[in-house]
Amino acid sequence: MNKQHRELEALRSDAGEIFRGCLVAVNPYKAVKRFVHLKGESLMLGMEGGPETGLDLTGFDRILIVGAGKATAPMVRAIEEIFGKKIQKGVVNLKYGFTEELAITEIIEAGHPVPDENGLKGTAKILDLLQGAGEKDLIFSLISGGGSALLPYPVGNILLSEKQDITRALLACGASINEINAVRKHISSSKGGQMARAAFPATIVNLMLSDVVGDKMDVIASGPFVPDSSTFRDVQGIFAKYDLKGIPAAINEHVKAGADGKIPETPKANDAVFDRVLNFIVGSNILALEAAKAKARELGYETIILSSMVEGETREVALVHTAIAKEIVKTGRPIPPPACIISGGETTVTIKGEGLGGRNQEFGLAAALDLVDLPPRVVVLSGGTDGNDGPTDAAGAVVDPFTVMRGRDAGMEAARFLEDNDAYHFFEKTKDLLMTGPTNTNVMDVRLVLVG
Repeated sequence: MNKQHRELEALRSDAGEIFRGCLVAVNPYKAVKRFVHLKGESLMLGMEGGPETGLDLTGFDRILIVGAGKATAPMVRAIEEIFGKKIQKGVVNLKYGFTEELAITEIIEAGHPVPDENGLKGTAKILDLLQGAGEKDLIFSLISGGGSALLPYPVGNILLSEKQDITRALLACGASINEINAVRKHISSSKGGQMARAAFPATIVNLMLSDVVGDKMDVIASGPFVPDSSTFRDVQGIFAKYDLKGIPAAINEHVKAGADGKIPETPKANDAVFDRVLNFIVGSNILALEAAKAKARELGYETIILSSMVEGETREVALVHTAIAKEIVKTGRPIPPPACIISGGETTVTIKGEGLGGRNQEFGLAAALDLVDLPPRVVVLSGGTDGNDGPTDAAGAVVDPFTVMRGRDAGMEAARFLEDNDAYHFFEKTKDLLMTGPTNTNVMDVRLVLVG
């Protein structure tokens, strides 16, 4: 291996180390332990050194647990360790494989991103637990990314299969998570504040690990305990925007009835059901990016965080990042090398091909095509903090100026694979997949551009 290749391998190694540092920083178990404290008979909620909210625990007869999401299991474990045998019962829905042993709480593994029957059964159990709660009950809700798909409970005559169909259509057309969740809220009995309605008048402490741009509480897992700012008319606008065809009749009829005022809206901010609900975000994408910055500096890089709120079409966002890499190589701006450019958020992919991949692998392949003329001292990593990029077992990809050449040596043309949305099979051959396994956390994506 010559000097150039050794330096490139060192950059790739550093990128992986920086990404792993992000995951440690947004560990859900530690996030809850930092936020939830007992002080005598009082429950204190808040970060150390910041404002705290207190609850007198002597006013409650029972403590219950509900929740859903990819990162929910370690969040529940933290609450179980804090309260022990004071917890009477719990039920949570988790994505298949994102589980761990819990002492009290029942775990139901279910489908994500497309909901399945297990999710339906688990949500029914959660709603039963909430509806049986009273004024003397304290309920901890542990919510994380993926919770929306994991809490499917269709409203009215809508079937689970019809929810699955509309979810697939929205994912394929490039709808944002905000738009997808607005639709989900209005064809469900469990989202958009409706769990708060089911649990009233119990007291709810809803702890959320944010996987949405801007940390909008009503969008995280479709806000089961949060006032809903979206409406039936918004849903109609989303259907029209993407010119969705073949929307199931039951969904169309339900949404139209809601828009016409014949069906009650999801509960809004002034609804009394939220009087005893406390909503908090205990972890988010910006914490991951700050950890990336700290680790990169530790490794000797000049660093800059672009934004934790990057959205847009994946391929276009990738070209913005490679343009910054080119500028650093040519002029040393906005920061001189060795440099680490960091961004977060969640992009979208408009699926036109029939391949396999996710938004981070698509980002990587688009970036790789734009890096071919650069010297071998640039590395780009894009990874999902949950460890699963789209419907694959990879978190994302790590690419460099030789990635396209490695593909060509294996008989593959990168541009054709990109057009077929088949980044996974391309990177499987070039050995550029970022593999972490399920991380049990989820705060959207982290992207790194390293220039040596």
